[in-house]
Amino acid sequence: MRSARESLGAYLGADAGNLVFAQNVTIALNIVARSLELGAGDEVLSTNHEYGALDRTWKFLSKERGFAYINQPVDLASHEAFVESFWRGVTPRTRVIFLSHITSPTATLFPIEAVIQKARAQNILTVIDGAHAPGQIPLHLDSLGADFYGGNLHKWLCAPKGAGFLYARPEVQHLLKPLVVSWGYESENPSGSTFVDHHEWWGTRDLGAFLTVPKAIQFQQDQDWARVRSACHRLAVDTWKRIHDLTGCAPLHSDPELWFAQMSLLSLPAATDLAALKARLYDEHCIEIPVIEWNERKLIRLSVQGYNTKQDMDKLLFALKKLLK
Repeated sequence: MRSARESLGAYLGADAGNLVFAQNVTIALNIVARSLELGAGDEVLSTNHEYGALDRTWKFLSKERGFAYINQPVDLASHEAFVESFWRGVTPRTRVIFLSHITSPTATLFPIEAVIQKARAQNILTVIDGAHAPGQIPLHLDSLGADFYGGNLHKWLCAPKGAGFLYARPEVQHLLKPLVVSWGYESENPSGSTFVDHHEWWGTRDLGAFLTVPKAIQFQQDQDWARVRSACHRLAVDTWKRIHDLTGCAPLHSDPELWFAQMSLLSLPAATDLAALKARLYDEHCIEIPVIEWNERKLIRLSVQGYNTKQDMDKLLFALKKLLK
């Protein structure tokens, strides 16, 4: 496990002692959210683009402990507009900022660096949901400066399901309490890191997925994955343009080069029956793809990974042209 953490740390630009493995980001950031001592009068500021499981985590805890959880609408006209619109939600009561790096429902790559810098200057803790970041964009967590960062390795890094991590800066690791109290608490064989002992050693759980991570990293390095990511982004942008030309719908993002990497969001006509479209895409065309409603907009979320081809995109375009008539 230590060797796997060291490999992951080198890949993420983080000291291995600042990382622990977790099955997924929901578990990793539940450790953080449940540990922070928040109460009446405190505020946690987030956006209206967040992942449902973690949105529910903060809502649950806000009801239980009495703090306010705020979903701030954000302006996607430019990176500067995003930061300005988000920061309007900050008040003297803001204790925590919770942001996605790449959002799940809207596939948006947020410019989190500027927000993290502003938060640090005002002693506001930052908690980042990086579920879709590792393997899709380059990361250097120690220089990014977030207090807490959760990532999944079974998505874009292509490790097996059940491989994720929690990163915590050394200065804030003492704030975290074990989500599961097990043999790592008051360990008889301490590792030298209370952070690792408390949060990684849970007793009986399958460690296999974690131990594959160095091989997943090596595989992508051997395949020149920066080149693969770039090709996937170009294919995602091209498909984004083709589908919006087909539907005639206004896109959520004005500039795809600015707002997404290998995931993109495609607008659908307001009259679209989403359940019927999803079923017919799968049953008639063997295409499985998220079809969602977000903020009263009907959308498809496209993901382009290294194994996808232009023929896959052509097939999606053909199916949508037929089914959206």
